[in-house]
Amino acid sequence: MTIRALPLPPTDAQIDTWTAVLTAARAADLPRVPPPARTEVAGRLRVTPARGRAALWAADAGTGIAALILFRDEANAHTAFLDVLAVHPDARRRGLGRALWEQVRTELLAHGRTSVSTLVDLGGPGQAFAESLGFVNVLPMAWYEQDVTRQPPPAAAPVPGYELRAWHGLVPDDWAAPLATAHGAMEDAPTGDIDEKSETWTPDRLHAAHRLILDRGGEITTVAAVTGTGEVAAYTELVLPDPAGPRALQYDTVVAPAHRGRGLGRAVKLHMLELARRRYPDLGRIATTVADENTAMRAVNEGLGYRLDRPAAYYQLSL
Repeated sequence: MTIRALPLPPTDAQIDTWTAVLTAARAADLPRVPPPARTEVAGRLRVTPARGRAALWAADAGTGIAALILFRDEANAHTAFLDVLAVHPDARRRGLGRALWEQVRTELLAHGRTSVSTLVDLGGPGQAFAESLGFVNVLPMAWYEQDVTRQPPPAAAPVPGYELRAWHGLVPDDWAAPLATAHGAMEDAPTGDIDEKSETWTPDRLHAAHRLILDRGGEITTVAAVTGTGEVAAYTELVLPDPAGPRALQYDTVVAPAHRGRGLGRAVKLHMLELARRRYPDLGRIATTVADENTAMRAVNEGLGYRLDRPAAYYQLSL
């Protein structure tokens, strides 16, 4: 077998091959979960996060692929994220997965990385393969899904002292700083033993994160509960990696500590759901991940109609 590093950005033909491998692997391992659309795959391969450098590999004849993100920021120069390692079902049990991993491992060591993490769906071949390499579960979580086509839960009553605002695309400059401050409240969310360190949120970092979604061909909407003094007390983000597709991802939902216990998490999510139904009539499902330890957010999601889809976890390996 021959494994080659791909150019950055990859060609259209290489993106087609990459999409085909992901589609076949998803059909074999998670038949209930639709594969990513080509729009999403192309965006992720062509546009790397500003805080990372990508390395891509592909095996001959479209049999296997791997993608690694090496973080650039000083706080995380010791670690990396294994974004993809997939083998076509017809090419499994031949050592291709380990051969791809050896390419990844060589790259990690060449850049002085001492750890690497990845997101794994539990109960399938991905978990078994990761554990065979020495990866360990450092943050148990699960995927939850909401069926947008069902009757929505009743709207939350207005919370006195707060106004709901919504922004499609980049957040306006005058709200970027308050929203970045609210993002900082994510620091008390469960992170297990993940080696990656959180960066300080700034308006520039916020805009860069949102611009990445747009540059990859996706769309993002932010709903926030704000105070009369210009503070963002709570917010939630909805992302469509493929705006024409039937599925969306619920990104962060955060309530600042001083504003918790007032129903703001439910309020921003319900308003987001109402907006999404109007803007995306073909949207069928919204998926999100929640750490098992985050009982408060799990309770909010359950009340909104989210149901457990499948268990997952962040796995990590020390090199």
